[in-house]
Amino acid sequence: MNQMLANTGEVTVHIDETVAGYSQVLYGTAVGVYALATLLLIAAYAATLDRFAGQRVSAARELVGAGAPVVAAGDNTPGRVVEEQRRPRSQVFANMGYAVAVVGIIAHFASLVTRGIATDRMPWGNMFEFISLTSLACMIGGVVALREPANRKYLGFVSLVVVVLLFIGLRFLYTDAAPVVPALKSYWLIIHVSIISIASGVLLVSGVASILYLLAQRFGIFGEDAVDRLDRIAYRCVIFAFPLFSLGVICGAIWAEAAWGRFWGWDPKETVSFISWVIYAAYLHARATAGWRNNAAVINVIGFASVLFNLFAINLVVSGLHSYAGV
Repeated sequence: MNQMLANTGEVTVHIDETVAGYSQVLYGTAVGVYALATLLLIAAYAATLDRFAGQRVSAARELVGAGAPVVAAGDNTPGRVVEEQRRPRSQVFANMGYAVAVVGIIAHFASLVTRGIATDRMPWGNMFEFISLTSLACMIGGVVALREPANRKYLGFVSLVVVVLLFIGLRFLYTDAAPVVPALKSYWLIIHVSIISIASGVLLVSGVASILYLLAQRFGIFGEDAVDRLDRIAYRCVIFAFPLFSLGVICGAIWAEAAWGRFWGWDPKETVSFISWVIYAAYLHARATAGWRNNAAVINVIGFASVLFNLFAINLVVSGLHSYAGV
């Protein structure tokens, strides 16, 4: 295997370029598979147009029922009309897209693992890797939160967000496999960054659900029961992610004290993280208040925007102690 030596100032680290190349191939594969899953899930929505045809079929059945009894398939009684139960085409596309998304997750996870093997460290030491990890958490969170067959069609919107994030990461944030800077050589990198990434990824799923909820509420799209379903999905995701996010902020403060001699210094990253925490605390309070369900969804969308702002603007535009190396 091709190896490159990198001098970190203390020790010489071997970077396996061959394995790093495999990681990039798997990353590109994940993006392509996610894009395919998105197309299939969008097709599931397009297939929901068949509901109008379904209504016409129902009307026809009522007419048939007026002249002849309708029985289940398997009854061969002469003169009777047989009604066949078929899985809706939209559900077929949704199941296919869901399965393809799982394949994308496997490729994506393998990409991170091989990146870590190539650099002999945890693969979230720069902005490119952090976005990849957060996107993986978002996809896994989406697959778990939307696992019910009736909810799988919503996964297409989550995968669309992930495809955009991964494309931005590859196009604008890509960093060659290399050792981390000395400031990140700590076990807190494993603990703090992984917790924040998982929480942020799941919160993105919640934000997508609330956006769809507001659209369903305003325009009556996504089905008759979409409003309640999307509201529950958004709420459950925040219930899971908010304690994790809180723990991640606490771990970050402990790491800051060890690295910089203070628990909190109102660094831009710390400030926006605190703002996000307040927003999601407000969402949970609003969601528990009678008559505030729509307002809670709006607050959740604001939280979604704050997470994206924290992912990009703070790390890339605003200079601070949390600015990632190699970007």
